[in-house]
Amino acid sequence: MVYAICCVPVCSLRSHPGHRNELVTQLLFGECCTVSETAPDGWVHVRGQFDDYEGWAPIQQLTEVDLDDFQHASRDLSADWVSEILYNGHPMHIPLGSHLTGIRNGRGAWRRNDLRYQGKAWEPSAHPPEAKALRQMSFQYLNTAYLWGGKSVFGIDCSGFTQSIYRFFGIRLHRDSSQQAAQGETVGFLQQARTGDLAFFDNEEGRIIHVGILLNENEIIHASGKVRVDKIDSHGIINGENGQRTHKLRIIQRLW
Repeated sequence: MVYAICCVPVCSLRSHPGHRNELVTQLLFGECCTVSETAPDGWVHVRGQFDDYEGWAPIQQLTEVDLDDFQHASRDLSADWVSEILYNGHPMHIPLGSHLTGIRNGRGAWRRNDLRYQGKAWEPSAHPPEAKALRQMSFQYLNTAYLWGGKSVFGIDCSGFTQSIYRFFGIRLHRDSSQQAAQGETVGFLQQARTGDLAFFDNEEGRIIHVGILLNENEIIHASGKVRVDKIDSHGIINGENGQRTHKLRIIQRLW
């Protein structure tokens, strides 16, 4: 088994080898994965350690690590919208929520790769979920552009957004909205919702296609075009800019 780690700010995983293929998800700096297959032209098939999601990555955006580094990958995350890290002496700007794997007291190493970090660190184990902190963290992503398969402040999709926010509070969400809808306990009515509950929305065929984080029984923050705050009622989301209904409410789930 080959163990690897993302050594660029954001590594995009594709459905098939090649940059022109569909973006399925991303690894952020410091995220670990396993490599299962190698294709021509420098592409490898990987499985992310955090959510077991699979895709093809350019091998130049990963570097091998030892089993010990993989097994003890740090859960600490970078805490600013963007932070600077020195990677082999050269500056790199990493997005909010990057993994600080192997870094202790501002220094670390992945085999021969030297790391220096003096930015803020967020320890999920020290931050149990609570309404004020969850709202503040969610708002750091406001106006981030929607990107299918994205999960960073440089571009994010709806389930990447919810997964990323919950990660800050030590809650592991699956990658896709349809998978996330099966987690937690169902809230019977919107009027019973509280900050942090997940609202899921379906299409005409009844398939879950969208998810967002409820701020209260009347507002939701979600990634649709961009990360935005909109009104919600028992029928679904109402776009705050044009008054149009955009998503039909299916179910609400509570995970904390």
